[in-house]
Amino acid sequence: MTAPAPDTRVLLADDHALIRESFCALLEAEPGLRPVGAVGTGTEAVRLARRHRPDVVLMDVRMPDMDGIEATRHICTDPETASVHVLILTTFDLDEYVYAALRAGASGFLVKDSTAAELITAIRVVAAGEALLAPRITRRLIATFARQGHPAGPTSTALPGLTEREREVLTLIARGLSNTEIAEHLYVALGTVKTHVGRLLAKLNARDRAQLVISAYEAGVVTPGT
Repeated sequence: MTAPAPDTRVLLADDHALIRESFCALLEAEPGLRPVGAVGTGTEAVRLARRHRPDVVLMDVRMPDMDGIEATRHICTDPETASVHVLILTTFDLDEYVYAALRAGASGFLVKDSTAAELITAIRVVAAGEALLAPRITRRLIATFARQGHPAGPTSTALPGLTEREREVLTLIARGLSNTEIAEHLYVALGTVKTHVGRLLAKLNARDRAQLVISAYEAGVVTPGT
């Protein structure tokens, strides 16, 4: 008899007690998800992430003592919590928060007006090692790169360690395509795409697809509006 899959363990970090309680109740009612703690500061989030090593930290941005961006950076750069994925959840879907959170290592970004179903899906996606950005967040992120004056177009020296096929896959990832969509676009097997993605993650020292998107835009492999 096959043993049941272990629950996805979630740590909640938000400075509003009512929100923490609501999210805990939501997670407890959802099969396969289990809250392992709820804290109100970034410092506490880092401490409990080290203690419990949850699968996902649901992280607010604006918190006292240490904000969610800095807490994310501590969690994602600490070898003890390297396997922990951070999902940023905030009221403020501002460009600077999106970019800073992703640079800090966050795997996803949702705003608090998302539905309960969207939140549950996001937690499961991030726990599985994928990246998740709400569509409007992706558009804002691209607009941010445009305003900040990142490279105007692809260059032959951008990311020189990549093969042409890897560069092509990276471009499609940055445009928001899933592995299945990339396989269909390139007329290759899904397993082949997964191999390319794995190599990209290793070569670019990226935690997940969100980090790959940032690498693509910073190197000019993909530009806003293309």
